[in-house]
Amino acid sequence: MLEQAQINFNNDSIWVLNIALAFVMFGIALSIDWRDFKPVVLKPKALIVGVASQFLIFPLISFLLVLFLKPAPSIALGMILVAACPGGNISNFITHFSRGNDALSVSLTAIATLLAVVMTPLNLAFWGNLYEPTSVILKSVSVEPIEMVKLVGLILGVPLVLGMFIREKFPLFSQRTSIVMKKLSLLFFIALIFLALGNNLEAFERYVMEVFWLVLLHNFVAFATGFSLAKWWGLSWKDTKTITIETGIQNSGLGLLLIFTFFDGLGGMAILTAFWGIWHLISGLLLGTFLRNYPTLNEEAYE
Repeated sequence: MLEQAQINFNNDSIWVLNIALAFVMFGIALSIDWRDFKPVVLKPKALIVGVASQFLIFPLISFLLVLFLKPAPSIALGMILVAACPGGNISNFITHFSRGNDALSVSLTAIATLLAVVMTPLNLAFWGNLYEPTSVILKSVSVEPIEMVKLVGLILGVPLVLGMFIREKFPLFSQRTSIVMKKLSLLFFIALIFLALGNNLEAFERYVMEVFWLVLLHNFVAFATGFSLAKWWGLSWKDTKTITIETGIQNSGLGLLLIFTFFDGLGGMAILTAFWGIWHLISGLLLGTFLRNYPTLNEEAYE
């Protein structure tokens, strides 16, 4: 059964995953200029809506989805964890490809990553403990939120601040290397996910259909949450596209790291999160292509 399945990922592989995530975040940070925040700070509504969509509304809706569907406890906890993670590292690329608001996307990536140091462990603990089957898992593994905060801060926060500092001091070097670094780190990260699946191919093939449609539905709900909230608040089409993408592209790599570090590769959580990591690349590119070509009269720029 999936509840008893354990995904094998040794300590050396976990350290490689740590380094890969930090490297990805550092590559993103090299492209972030403090001045990119100015237009968003002057008109912060879109930024506030984007942050609320990622850390408040989507985790809430994911919890309600868990209550309605009642999946296996480990799968339910995986859904809650994915919803608690910040936006994924390809959201900036997909936003740019879809002709969204690049400045808003970059700002949301930076701010959500910093907030994730606290909000990801907080959301996981809060919503996970509200649902009895997932609460049992959290208690059985004795997850310490402070330890999770330390890990997330080390893997995401430190590379982000360091990368932005280097960008400020060495702008030409940062501009020349950030694009290459992001591409290399993304490829490295994708390879690592497939390596994890390759080492557990039998388990993945056996159980993936148990989470297949659930991941597709959950990811669709994520995109719909961002889109609906942005439209509700009357944001521009560019901002609506950006918030839709930022809400639906989750940092599943961070989720996998937390699962292997704190939950000993718990089967349902790991299979769901790993498949999220594969599927949102596909769904994000498909959605980006649609949004890029969707005709609208509301293309005013975010100033």
